[in-house]
Amino acid sequence: EAVRRVLLLGEGNFSFAASLCGAAGTHVVATCYESEEEVSGRGRAAESIRRLRERGAEVVFSVDCTKLKDYFLPEKREFDCIYFNFPHCGRKAGVVKNRELLAHFFHSSAEVLTEEGEVHVALCNGQGGTPADQPRREWHNSWQIVAVAAGAGFILSNVHAFKAETIHGYKCTGYRSQDKPFCVEGALNHIFTRSMPLPYFKPMICKIELESQKVSFQVPQVLVDKIDRDFLELNSNHPVRTVKEKLTAELSQAFPLQNIDYCLSLLHQGHLNGVCHSNIFWIILNPEETPSTEEMSNGLANAVLFSHVDFCRDTDKNGWVNVQEGCHISKQYYLRPSLLPYAQAIIQRGAFLPGTLHVLSGPVFRKCLITPYSMPVFHEMLFVCAVNRGTEKSFIQMLVNNIKTSIHSLHQTVSGFKLNINLQEEASFETTELNDFAAFESQLSRIQYFICMEIDASGSCEKGSCVGIIRTAHYELVSSELVVVFASLNLDLLAMLICGIPDWRMLWTSDTRFLRQFPRGKLRLFKSFSLYPPSYVHDVSFWIPDGEQFDEVAFHTIARRVSGEMVVSIQLIDCFQQSETGRKSLCYRLTFQSCDKAL
Repeated sequence: EAVRRVLLLGEGNFSFAASLCGAAGTHVVATCYESEEEVSGRGRAAESIRRLRERGAEVVFSVDCTKLKDYFLPEKREFDCIYFNFPHCGRKAGVVKNRELLAHFFHSSAEVLTEEGEVHVALCNGQGGTPADQPRREWHNSWQIVAVAAGAGFILSNVHAFKAETIHGYKCTGYRSQDKPFCVEGALNHIFTRSMPLPYFKPMICKIELESQKVSFQVPQVLVDKIDRDFLELNSNHPVRTVKEKLTAELSQAFPLQNIDYCLSLLHQGHLNGVCHSNIFWIILNPEETPSTEEMSNGLANAVLFSHVDFCRDTDKNGWVNVQEGCHISKQYYLRPSLLPYAQAIIQRGAFLPGTLHVLSGPVFRKCLITPYSMPVFHEMLFVCAVNRGTEKSFIQMLVNNIKTSIHSLHQTVSGFKLNINLQEEASFETTELNDFAAFESQLSRIQYFICMEIDASGSCEKGSCVGIIRTAHYELVSSELVVVFASLNLDLLAMLICGIPDWRMLWTSDTRFLRQFPRGKLRLFKSFSLYPPSYVHDVSFWIPDGEQFDEVAFHTIARRVSGEMVVSIQLIDCFQQSETGRKSLCYRLTFQSCDKAL
């Protein structure tokens, strides 16, 4: 079994190091800033150093925490854990000097820490500047430890009380072992881990074979890391798949159920009546590879291939096609924003069994405003069933009751908070109350009911989050005695609300610390591995070109693209119009924050 290597920095009297030394499978390297002569004559230091050496620990003197790699041979530089208790520049050094010390320390630690190692930094109450400090100092008067660590690629993964009284033999000293000790009452231990690096995505080409025709297109930049993640595949343990499987299992007990198992095309063709063009990801196909209308409309894709490329035709310096976001050079083709057209095609072809619940599922793509619960891609689960006229209301109630039962059983395994799911008629909903999911669905066709979900815990979710919609339709091709019921669920939003995931971006993280929380087929209450991430606010002002209508969704989409999804909110804070010319300018406030990476 591998030995865990622990590095301790800034030891005063080495009593903390002595308390850790001797643990099975652990090798301790204890260091201090002073020379051996300066330290040995102090109180209990000599005794602690003797104990450390007797137990096989290394003791190193005159170690500068900002230049750690200089003190260890290359083969001995990798530590599993680094401790730095109560760092301080000394005397009356202000917060700026101590921030600089921490910044250099974190950069130095990154050079000697294993990939999955931890850095523990204990600070006096209030110094860190996080919400864990009570009382909390003003940001400018704190050491801003999370932001400082982010500069070296670290995220705060845990914070807890530093309980000096529980550490056997530990006696805190002051700066450079002065007699006056640091005040450890209310002190906090901050545990940092490495962040995954900020992503850089090469352009991606998608090639699709439709019947005998082949088409290719460049994937929109904001979707490159999402379009082929396969969350719903058999080998996935993603919580979105778990929600889908639990719903399918529950509903199969109440209804004859048939999964539509053939591939659904990523592309739609033509116009969506009533749908705002700025909500659509328009796609440009190479002219010589454009398929016929008939081949596109049947929705059957035989093969899909994604590949990253170093450059594309008509590209900018980064390899991206020079097409303005939101412009409609090709209005014929777009990434599917809904599975509803496929379900409607099944009904019109007569390829269904009355009374059988047909299930379609897959990712759909919609441009939207930036909020924690608004997602440009999510997994839709669509149920379709033809029932006898006059029985549709009772069928809908039965369907919703089974969906409720399934979601309640999922939630009970995760949290003790009270969960409410209710069916609300469309007429009772104000347009301003609709979330982006429901607002877009209302553009597609008339909705009869909204499926809303609330969790009775402060701050757990948006009030009355709409997670599903139900609509009915009559088709001339179907018997006049039948009514078709369509029920659509947003699986991503369901997974977020059930597991307490506060930001949709976390569902798409490539950090293994997310998926490790969800064993195959099980849901857990999500525990963030990046606490109190720093945020950065910037304002941007611009003139609206004369004669043009400002498209706010397009503006948010550009912000997503250029920031790499690091913008967490956009707020309009000022609107100005020149009285002489009528020209109009807007000022927006952009807040940058990552939910899983150091920023």
